[in-house]
Amino acid sequence: MAGHSKFKNIMHRKGAQDKKRAKIFSRLGKEISVAVKEGGQDPEKNIRLRSAIGSAKSLNMPKDNIERAIKKGQGNDPDTNYEEVRYEGYGPEGVAIIVEAMTNNKNRTAAEIRSSFSKYGGNLGETGSVSFSFKRLGSISLNKSCVSEEELFDFIVDNGSEDYESNDDEYTIFCDQKNLHNLNEKIIAKYGQTNFADLVWKSESSINVDKNAAEKLFKLLNVLEENEDVQNVSSNFEVTDEVLTSLTMQ
Repeated sequence: MAGHSKFKNIMHRKGAQDKKRAKIFSRLGKEISVAVKEGGQDPEKNIRLRSAIGSAKSLNMPKDNIERAIKKGQGNDPDTNYEEVRYEGYGPEGVAIIVEAMTNNKNRTAAEIRSSFSKYGGNLGETGSVSFSFKRLGSISLNKSCVSEEELFDFIVDNGSEDYESNDDEYTIFCDQKNLHNLNEKIIAKYGQTNFADLVWKSESSINVDKNAAEKLFKLLNVLEENEDVQNVSSNFEVTDEVLTSLTMQ
């Protein structure tokens, strides 16, 4: 299985930790604030906001946090003037990495991302240097307990999904980016709340990495994920289940 969903699954398991939970809430709060700023506070008329609130609820983000993020988006507080920026580069073994961030200080964020790449055996490239080998797709994840794989497969084929993957806990469904919110709402209506619905970068081809390279790469990806300004990290690495298990057991 390819790197993006594998790594997301690792992060998902680590999500039980309070620190990771706080980071997820911070990330969702920014997404809600930016969605309000761009499209207004009414979720019925603002699809991006509706999706962000849905993700927040599925991850048990407290109602107070959601309301606070909506208010921030309505105000003119300079701290909430987030810009969406993308960084592209290469990690160990030439693995391609795309980092999406929301920041109110582009100079600070760029310096931190560049430093992380350098410290862990990677290098930052120009915008476009990596993304040409990825597709921009909608991604939706759903707990396996909600529906059998066979039933879900028939449903998503009939409703315009391009591909799907599964791991021990959940399905990850990919679709055309324009179909993301529509498909997500259909899945929620039929099978219950989804865990994640957002745009991701999915690699067209993968690079297989051994244990030593994977260890360095995971350190870099973890540091990037933990950066306060980073919203999403996508990559094109692939590892065997044996390597993944040996690294997560450490």
